[in-house]
Amino acid sequence: MHAASDPECGPASHAGSGGPGAPRHPARSLVSLATLTGGLTELALVGAHALIYPLGTRTERLRPDPRCRPGEQPPAVRALFADDPLAARVPVVLVHGLIDNHSVFAVMRRSLRRRGFTSVCSWNYSPLLADVARGAADLGVHLEQICEKTGHERVHVVGHSLGGLLARYHVQRQGGDRHVESLVTLGSPHQGSVLAHLLPTPLVRQLRPGSALLQELAEPAPGIRTPVTAVYSDLDQVVLPTRAGRCDHPDLQARNVLVRGVGHMSLPFHRTVLDEVAATLAGRRRPLAETPAPAAVA
Repeated sequence: MHAASDPECGPASHAGSGGPGAPRHPARSLVSLATLTGGLTELALVGAHALIYPLGTRTERLRPDPRCRPGEQPPAVRALFADDPLAARVPVVLVHGLIDNHSVFAVMRRSLRRRGFTSVCSWNYSPLLADVARGAADLGVHLEQICEKTGHERVHVVGHSLGGLLARYHVQRQGGDRHVESLVTLGSPHQGSVLAHLLPTPLVRQLRPGSALLQELAEPAPGIRTPVTAVYSDLDQVVLPTRAGRCDHPDLQARNVLVRGVGHMSLPFHRTVLDEVAATLAGRRRPLAETPAPAAVA
């Protein structure tokens, strides 16, 4: 399985509510070539993912690759870590979404390793999970184990869909910022999703806009050290409205990245997203609050 790409799907980092980084008007989005291409790609990837799903039922063990050293890698890899050569050795933990497993990261895992990240692993949580806070606490235990095994004090976390929300809850409400170096979320319902009204399970009810859980995440959170990058798409079929994939909290070092024409399940496979994740983990992307640029575009 290869990374999907689309020349019309470049990312836009932004903090404001308008400008060129804002999602397209729904009517225009429905008839665009990027939307058609993205929709077909999404269908193909969903089918391919269904085939490899059984291979991801077991949690992946962390296997650091001692052969991967930035100084011995191709020029493109060395350039990625030019600002911080040690960034390649910080462990990366990938967290999947609802009713999924780590097979969704098949392409991203390989991509990060090829780009020089030496320690990349995935974490599976129970498909019977009924509470975000409980899942976040379990994630915290796993991250601490990764730190003990690798000798690193901090790790990177990349979460797709619900996985990103679990990680954010751990960072923001359970003291997880002490060992999470950076958090990247892909299509995570930071502001909920109206589709959550269709399934009245305890966990899904927590994902409804305005739920008690989301109100808790909206509470003040001063002093959080972990920067958050929220990648969201104007073609997300699960997080609706699509702007709900933004992380807009005044106390967080949040950076929102819009990609166009990329479906919800396509996000972990898309080349533009893979590039963005790698650059962020390598320290080459900063929250907009630190960038002296116009609010709409960085």
